[in-house]
Amino acid sequence: MATSLIPPIDGHSHCLEVIYSEHNGWLKQWLQQYLDCAERAADVAQDTFVRILLKESPPEINKPRAYLTTIAHGLVINHWRRQALEKAYLEQLGSQVQALQPSEEERLLVLEKLEQLSSMLEGLSARCKQVFLLARLDGLSYQAIASKLNISVNMVQKAMIKAMASCYQTLYE
Repeated sequence: MATSLIPPIDGHSHCLEVIYSEHNGWLKQWLQQYLDCAERAADVAQDTFVRILLKESPPEINKPRAYLTTIAHGLVINHWRRQALEKAYLEQLGSQVQALQPSEEERLLVLEKLEQLSSMLEGLSARCKQVFLLARLDGLSYQAIASKLNISVNMVQKAMIKAMASCYQTLYE
C-alpha cells in the first residue's frame, strides 16, 4: 500500500504515526527475512522509527517503504557487524585459560570498545586500517610497519594521520 506524504496536522509525530500504523507490520516481515528472528526484526523496526523520530527536522517521506528500508538496512548491517565482532572476540576468549577470561562486565566493555573502534575506522582503506592496528594494537614502530608492509615510512605516517583523523572525527564531531 503506497502512502503519499501526509501533511502533519499536529507536527512531525502525526505523520510518523500514520506511517508507523500503515507500514510497521510490513517492515517487521521484511526485516525477518534478513534476521531470521521475529524479536530482533521487531527491535530493528522499532529502532528504525526511533531514528526518524529523533531527526531534528521532519523528513519529507514520499515513499515510506523505500525510506524505511534504507534506514532499516543500515541498522541490519550494523547488527551483522556487531555480531561478527562479538563472534571473533568470543572465539579469542575461548582459546584463553579460564583464569585469564574477563568477567561479563569486562567482556561487554571490550565489545563496546571494539564496536566503537570499528566505527572509527569505517570508510578507511584496508591498508590504512592495517597500519593503524599494527601501530596501536601490536605496538609496532612506523619503521617496523613499513618493513612488514613493504611501504615507506612516509606512507605509514600518512595512513596514521588519516586513521587518527577518522578516530577524532568519530569521537568529537
